[in-house]
Amino acid sequence: MHYFLSRPFWKAVTVFCLTLSIWTIAPAAQAYNNPDLLPDQPTNVIDLAKILTAVQEETLSKNLGEFEAETGWKLRVLTQFDRTPGTAVKQFWGLDRKSVMLVADQRGGNILNFSVGDDFFPLLSRTFWIELQTRFGNQFFVRENGEDQSIIQALDAVKLCLRQNGCSVVPGLPREQWILTLVTSTIGGVIFGFAGQPRKGQEGQGFSWQWALIFSPLWGILFLAFGVGPVVTRTSDWLPLFRNVSGFALGALVAFLAPMLRKSSAPEL
Repeated sequence: MHYFLSRPFWKAVTVFCLTLSIWTIAPAAQAYNNPDLLPDQPTNVIDLAKILTAVQEETLSKNLGEFEAETGWKLRVLTQFDRTPGTAVKQFWGLDRKSVMLVADQRGGNILNFSVGDDFFPLLSRTFWIELQTRFGNQFFVRENGEDQSIIQALDAVKLCLRQNGCSVVPGLPREQWILTLVTSTIGGVIFGFAGQPRKGQEGQGFSWQWALIFSPLWGILFLAFGVGPVVTRTSDWLPLFRNVSGFALGALVAFLAPMLRKSSAPEL
């Protein structure tokens, strides 16, 4: 009786349960790799999750075929939810080093995934694909624009970059990203203005360039690297850049004049 309640007994029971669970799960897992889900006719889009309308699916498949004939790059789209053809799509589409398969799966937090051929990486780095996924596949973008636009706009960005012989970043400046660059530019201006305030012994000096240069790594990174860089590399529109420069100048002016404003507003005794 003591033996059956001992630790070896419970280990044996645990191993048996795990083995039984593997036996019962394995057939279901194999069902997810089902070539029967593949269409009978050649197509560049397999929409198992029914994300696209019939017109969108036909138009997208035609555009991807024309793009392949024009450039030689093969772009394919697979949408899935609870069923997937699995590795069978590789043979169905003949995916190779010059192929990208966009997989849209509604079950995750980000609906986009990419299977990228090796020949793409010299033109579009791994960080490009990460940014592409996070920009167009996140829940906020999908909620505002729809799952169909998540797929279409992501592919448009890839096609644009391939026609330009590569991109270091994803083209386009989303409003959320621009607001972040505006904030960093303004903070950089505040640090620049604060550093330029005359110190003791420099009352006759209008602006303390020495201290501004000492703090230049900080405000320079905030303004140039995080404020200007993401704008000029993603869009040729001058308006976001003008606003960021204005934010930097305004932040610097307010920080520089703040001590003078406090002195002028202080009551005389």
